[in-house]
Amino acid sequence: MKAWLTQQRAAFALALNRLANTPSTTLLAALSIGIALALPAGGQLMLSSLQQFGQGSSATPQISVFLTLNATDKQADALGEQLKTHAGIAGVQFISREDTQKRLRNGGLAQIIDSLPNNPFPDTFIVAPRETAPEALESLRENLGKLSHVEHVQLDSAWARRLAALLQLGRTVVGLLAVLFGIGLVALIFNTIRLQVLTQGEEIEVSRLLGATDAYIGRPFFYFGALQGLLGGLLACLIVYGGFALLQAPVSELATLYSLDFSLRQLRLLDALAMLGLASALGWLGATLSVRRHLKRL
Repeated sequence: MKAWLTQQRAAFALALNRLANTPSTTLLAALSIGIALALPAGGQLMLSSLQQFGQGSSATPQISVFLTLNATDKQADALGEQLKTHAGIAGVQFISREDTQKRLRNGGLAQIIDSLPNNPFPDTFIVAPRETAPEALESLRENLGKLSHVEHVQLDSAWARRLAALLQLGRTVVGLLAVLFGIGLVALIFNTIRLQVLTQGEEIEVSRLLGATDAYIGRPFFYFGALQGLLGGLLACLIVYGGFALLQAPVSELATLYSLDFSLRQLRLLDALAMLGLASALGWLGATLSVRRHLKRL
């Protein structure tokens, strides 16, 4: 066991020495790996932020019932009583046209609201359905649209379904990019190790004459690929963290302007560790494939 640990330590030190002896090549390779990993990682974080926003905003589907502009207070009260006794409705909230106008005025649209000749907003009932199945929601929406003094009925969860479909498409695209960039990373390490094996061909032949096995000869190359992948993973973490830090303030300002509870999800420690582990594993895989192939040719 002690001899095995000594061999691993020696191979690791040799790999570090090779990296240090070619700083420009090491930096360029790490930068290429970092960019290749940062793109899908950043896309996944962005999708996670949007998914959390969608889940938090659409936990309970709601239906907005807009009354006609000429509906009187008495007619609105009668409709409210009718909605409260409806079998498919769990709760009803009334928002008067005056409340809507006041909320928009306080939200930064005072000049536009004051320039209007009269209040253009209708009285509204926010309805919480008992059943959240898509068929039940659509049926309830159609039934509410047939009630007296109802101008329009809007199913507020429709946008959430569209967002879910877009997120699914985004996850597919990010997954495809991750696979393609992963293959590119393996190919990059493969080619780098190939050049090193060919450059050190004579040294490898001498080691074989002295009785060294292919596992012993290839071990420094394995560590070299893993370390190069690790450096690329570190750069990817820095790129993602720095990019999202720069975007945090503009996104928060935009969310405030639109009264949205949305913020970017930052790179967490577990995410960074997973990225580093994946980068190292891909580097080790590329080195393994290259060493096994080219040692047989020497």
